[in-house]
Amino acid sequence: MQLPEFLTQAQDGEIRLSGHRIGLYHLVLHYNEGESAEMLACRYPTVPLALVHKVLAFYLDNQAEVDAYVASCSAKMDEERQGAQPFDWDALRRRLESQQPPVPEAQVG
Repeated sequence: MQLPEFLTQAQDGEIRLSGHRIGLYHLVLHYNEGESAEMLACRYPTVPLALVHKVLAFYLDNQAEVDAYVASCSAKMDEERQGAQPFDWDALRRRLESQQPPVPEAQVG
């Protein structure tokens, strides 16, 4: 897919809006969930509305390729989630409690 100057592909393969950390994946995902260009500009306030319109126009002109990219990103994230270890909240609680100073016993008087 030939990217215009307002989209940049990082070394890890992620396509981002040039000069931003916002990915094409997220804009397309929210757009396909029904968000308008204006809503996307509100969601990502550092991205000018005109740029959102350019990105959406690029998406609509290259929908098959961008949809394949979005599907690939989703599959990769699902794979990473499945391989992740569940967070051990009890271990965190024990570690925090062990770092707390002991509570002095109330003086009986």
